[in-house]
Amino acid sequence: MPRFAANLSMMYPDLPFLERFEAAAKDGFKAVEYLFPYAFAAEELSARLRGNGLQQVLFNTPSGGMDSASFTQAWETGSRGTACAPGRETEFRTGFEQALIYAEALNCPRIHAMVGLRANGASPDAAAAADVTLIGNLQWAAAQAAKAGRDVLIEPINTRSVPGFQLNRQDHAHRIVQAVGATNVKVQMDLFHCQIVEGDLTAKIAQYLPTGQVGHFQIAEVPNRHEPGTGEVNWTHIFQTIDKVSAECGWEGWIGCEYNPADASAGGTSRGLGWVQGYL
Repeated sequence: MPRFAANLSMMYPDLPFLERFEAAAKDGFKAVEYLFPYAFAAEELSARLRGNGLQQVLFNTPSGGMDSASFTQAWETGSRGTACAPGRETEFRTGFEQALIYAEALNCPRIHAMVGLRANGASPDAAAAADVTLIGNLQWAAAQAAKAGRDVLIEPINTRSVPGFQLNRQDHAHRIVQAVGATNVKVQMDLFHCQIVEGDLTAKIAQYLPTGQVGHFQIAEVPNRHEPGTGEVNWTHIFQTIDKVSAECGWEGWIGCEYNPADASAGGTSRGLGWVQGYL
């Protein structure tokens, strides 16, 4: 049966961030993910996890910057990662090292390494150079993460939500993973992004999940990034597909609920969870 993790950066928007752990646990979730932990002490986050019987299953590297203050500023000013950016290798490594510290404190097995944007008007040669930088950074990150027993994930993102993101398609991300050549580097398969760019979700799941190169799923309804059941995707069929293919290939990962609740008012997230009640 699929296992779902609440995304606390998006769900429960009516609550302060630290109160969202308890809300997710009360709704039946056993795991959480979110974008970034760096604005909070690792000890505080760990206590929230323990106190609510939750697992931390994923978070992101900083999107840029060299310390906690600049991590936040980078995201707020539009940076979406440094892993593919030539000349920013030191920035990527600093952020990844900080992510490893938090992963240890939170017992989190996966770190999403934010890939980043292409340069404006990037030529084919520049795009290829970005891939070379990405592969080199991931090879370094894989070695560091392996020492701590962590996986490193990269995520294709659709061109509408984040114009200019270096990875948009599953096949591109899988080519990068193969070029890195490390068993702990995998693809974060976000079905919201995949549906917008490629569609054909059933075939994509059947194609890529058995490769062992998919480390995590994320979901949101298309087109408006709300909870499943508010748009165009047949989620019952998709979850059945993930369940069937997982059983056949031995995949035991999580599905992150990275969506903005259609009802953002007090209690709206909980009221919108009818779609998942049979799985929690």
